[in-house]
Amino acid sequence: MEGQPIKFRILELFKEKGAMWTDEIVPIIQDEYNMKSNYGRDMVNFDVIELVSAGLLREGESKVDEDGHYKKDHLITKYEISGLGESYLEDLQKKVGKR
Repeated sequence: MEGQPIKFRILELFKEKGAMWTDEIVPIIQDEYNMKSNYGRDMVNFDVIELVSAGLLREGESKVDEDGHYKKDHLITKYEISGLGESYLEDLQKKVGKR
């Protein structure tokens, strides 16, 4: 669903790729949606957090980004799609079509 609303695309990527860390998912979305600024990075991270709050993604382990791959000395988290997220994504794909 590339080109669809960001949250839909985030769910799709987790379904396709499995569990990912913050520093893995955020750059993918930044590239696809031309959001390469620090503000864009933080907005994508916020979208991921909202999907966790909605129960569509699950949080795994967390660690401090000591190397600065994502945001030096800030917390990065491993996420995966939940059962609810998979059901929601399948429903969306039926309604809007899978690209």
